[in-house]
Amino acid sequence: MDRLSIIVVERDRDRAMRIVDGLRASGDHQITVIAEETGLARRIAEGQPDIVLIDVADPSRDVLEELALVSGPLERPVAIFVDRSDAGLTRAAIEAGVSAYVVDGLQPDRIRPILDAAIARFHMFRKMRAELAATRAALEERKIIDRAKAILMKARGIDEEAAYALLRRTAMDQKRRVADIAQQLVMAAGLLT
Repeated sequence: MDRLSIIVVERDRDRAMRIVDGLRASGDHQITVIAEETGLARRIAEGQPDIVLIDVADPSRDVLEELALVSGPLERPVAIFVDRSDAGLTRAAIEAGVSAYVVDGLQPDRIRPILDAAIARFHMFRKMRAELAATRAALEERKIIDRAKAILMKARGIDEEAAYALLRRTAMDQKRRVADIAQQLVMAAGLLT
């Protein structure tokens, strides 16, 4: 495992040291312990850790959601350790984007595999989010191109194939993307109606 920058969020010093010991046993990591939740989002943003580990002995749903959200689970892997199982809390943590929600798993020898799993899961979900965003963008571009073709078909009395060819030729002449030309045409048509 490469050297990681890890932020551990834990109020209790003894529990924090157990996590730190487990992390040190798994590699030479840069570890920062934050004992106060005040300003947590800012401190995590400043630290830019590779992963955040949060230990919550007895979480409420609100506390768990707040901790998960301020730790930036969509920006980096976040693993949460809790002492008791609760289906609602588990679901809330996963919905908030937490990469690993571990019940009663604060044994030092379990920390490394949990770390590996949290990082792998985070990257898998990030890839899925990127693919979903690209698919949505492509679909939106397709809609814009279809609208632009419809405008050209009506204005010039041409068929769909000729309208697309005109968009494509214009894009090539201007060294721009077809979607950009289509967007410009749709916007201009919107101003004229």
